Amino acid sequence: MAGRGRGSWVTGICVALLVGCGGPPAPDAAPADVRRMLDRRADAVLDRDAKAYRATGRDAGVADVYDNLREVPLKSWQYRLTSFERTGDRATATADLRYRIKGYDSEPLTTSRALTLRERDGHWYVAAERPAEKSSEQLWDQGPVTSVRGAHSLVLGVGKGEQEKTTLRGYADLADRAVPLVRDAWPGKWPQRIVVLVPGSLKGMAGLLGAPASGYQGIAAVTTGEAGGSGAAPADRIIVNPEAYGVLGDFGKQVVLTHEATHVATRAHTSPATPLWLSEGLADWVGYRGTGRTAAQAAPELRRAVERDRLPAALPEDDDFGFSGDAEKLAAAYEGSWLACRMIADQWGEAPLRDFYEAVGAHKKRPGAVQDAMEEVLDITPEEFTARWRTYLREELG
Repeated sequence: MAGRGRGSWVTGICVALLVGCGGPPAPDAAPADVRRMLDRRADAVLDRDAKAYRATGRDAGVADVYDNLREVPLKSWQYRLTSFERTGDRATATADLRYRIKGYDSEPLTTSRALTLRERDGHWYVAAERPAEKSSEQLWDQGPVTSVRGAHSLVLGVGKGEQEKTTLRGYADLADRAVPLVRDAWPGKWPQRIVVLVPGSLKGMAGLLGAPASGYQGIAAVTTGEAGGSGAAPADRIIVNPEAYGVLGDFGKQVVLTHEATHVATRAHTSPATPLWLSEGLADWVGYRGTGRTAAQAAPELRRAVERDRLPAALPEDDDFGFSGDAEKLAAAYEGSWLACRMIADQWGEAPLRDFYEAVGAHKKRPGAVQDAMEEVLDITPEEFTARWRTYLREELG
């Protein structure tokens, strides 16, 4: 009896040592469970399987993302868990969402998502999904997405009903006219199709850009995308400010979309070395090309400056394009840039203008890029170019 008792006591000590001190605790299985749940969630989005999607989230409102995505033509949708913090049966996580739009994105677009998670009966569910901190919203975060497909475009807007479809059809028609105009001016290799996002308001536009709305007051549209594209980047998104765009006439709307489509076409040749006067000037040159608009008609701000003998001393700096609320300064920057590119096309030719743009973008850094390209392609120094541009402004606007 004594021997058996002593042996049992010793065995108990050994078991206690093995459990308490003999090795690391078993890893938490929750992150792996969440990854598998997110895989099922992604498959449900692609398969348009509402039941499977709702099985990944039980709280009210969790199906909003799925419902809002119904009309978005997706090629891929994938989550990659990047952080996980658990407190009991609750957790917060972030995940990179990588997705492609069918027929438009050659590579996935990546955005960070914040997830609120709950555990019930040994299973994890999504209670909420939203943009992660410092990440921009996606269009479906703002409401149900309506889609209209054009010959060269896909237009996605927030809202439902036939009225929304009619509005988006108008954008698609303008975008479909823009693409051939850009192709004619920039015949190089580019996708020749564009994605246009139409949020419901200026605030919605700012949300998609992850920036304050005040910075885009009066801006009709912007284009997002990776400068200096390697060919392995998703398609650019042209994001419209419906409030500013809506007050434009048909001519202005067409120029804006043609301008933005030019940014899509030239992205592969736009790098950190490319000054804004060149990228914005070329886009405006394509936008106005063939319209018959004179310099005096399209550059009223600079025309007034020339009339007051206040000719700009130098080409616009990048800071001149800031959306700071100084509308006159911003207008003058765009007009001066357009006329610089127009002068190159007039005095050297359209092909040298394209060659000059590509030569600048081929540099990896800003210093020396414009000077080298001017000397190699245009056979002129920056100082001589600026003097010729100022003369051109006087002749065209005086």
